[in-house]
Formats: sequence, C-alpha cells, structure tokens
Amino acid sequence: MRPMPDIRSEGYREYALRREMTLEERLAEERIVFLWGEINPATAGSLIMRLLELQAKSPDREINLYINSPGGSVDDTLAIYDTMQFLHCDVGTFCVGQAASGAAMILAAGTKGKRYALPHSKIMIHQPWGGITGQAADIVIQAEEILKAKKVLNELMAQHTGRPVAQIEQETERDRYMSPTEAKDYGIVDEIVDTSLEARSKKKNKK
Repeated sequence: MRPMPDIRSEGYREYALRREMTLEERLAEERIVFLWGEINPATAGSLIMRLLELQAKSPDREINLYINSPGGSVDDTLAIYDTMQFLHCDVGTFCVGQAASGAAMILAAGTKGKRYALPHSKIMIHQPWGGITGQAADIVIQAEEILKAKKVLNELMAQHTGRPVAQIEQETERDRYMSPTEAKDYGIVDEIVDTSLEARSKKKNKK
C-alpha cells in the first residue's frame, strides 16, 4: 500500500499550493505576466498589482511582460507605464499578436535591449482619440485634455525610440502599422525573436 503523504512536511504543503494555483499564477511565479486585451481599469489594475507583487518578492529579478492588446484608455496606459518606470527590476516586453496604440507605448517602455517582437506580430502607433459629447464648455475641456495626452504620449515615445518629437507627432497623425522589422528600425523593439530566450541561451552555450 502506498504510504499517505505527510501533510505537515514543507514539500507537501508546497505541492498542494501549486496544485491549487491557476496557470496565470504559475506563470507569475516564473515572473511572466500579461497585458491581454483592451487597456482599461480592470486590466491595468490587475497588471499593476502583479508587477508590484513581483517587485516586492524579488526586487532584482527581471519580469517578462507579454503584450497582445489593441490599446485603450490613455489614463490606464500611463498608469501601467509609470508603474513600469517605478520598478527597480528590469521589465522585458514581448509583442505577441499586436501592440497597438497605448499597448505600443507599453512595449517601447520595456528595459532597453529587452524589448522583443515575435515574427508575425504587428505594432501600430497613432494619436489618442475619443468621442467628445456634452455642452460646448465641456467639449472644449475634453479637447484640451486630448491634446495634453497627445503631447505626453508623443514625448514618451520619442524618449524611448530616440526619434525627434516632431517626427513622432507627424507620423502619429494617422494609424501607422509596422511589421516587427519596421518596429525594430523605428526603435520600438530591440530584437525579433522566434524561440524563447531560454532556448536561445541553451543553443548558444552548446556552440
């Protein structure tokens, strides 16, 4: 008869805990987190909490952020951005599928040298937009806020890509789609990857 596991042992408690973890939680244990879908208060809040949790656990270990998002709220995009800059640890960013609008900003905001795109992903940058309704005075206020957001985002994109603000302003007047190669040339990503970084490291060590 197979002996019953000792539930008092640390090994068993760790095993039981891991069995109860979701796939997302298990990946977070490996410091892999996701920005999946529209950027809104829920997705931004969840990601920010996860980033801060991992920072608290190991301030010096890198976090890898996988992005597949059409963008979304400017305020929530900037909340994620500010949190990434606040962290002590490096944040590697990976575009999987698409990184459009604010998501392209998050992709570019990864640690320099650790911003990646997968071969068939796409990146899109443009100016912020929003439907403006209400009384005339309110419309003026909202329009001013959009212009402020546009200025901030253009300056940040210029900072992370090394391109002049004037060029960013001109090229985001309309949707600009980029292939991974174009995004690399633009300065949004540093490398195009087709295998995991761990697998690539093992290949290099074998040579």
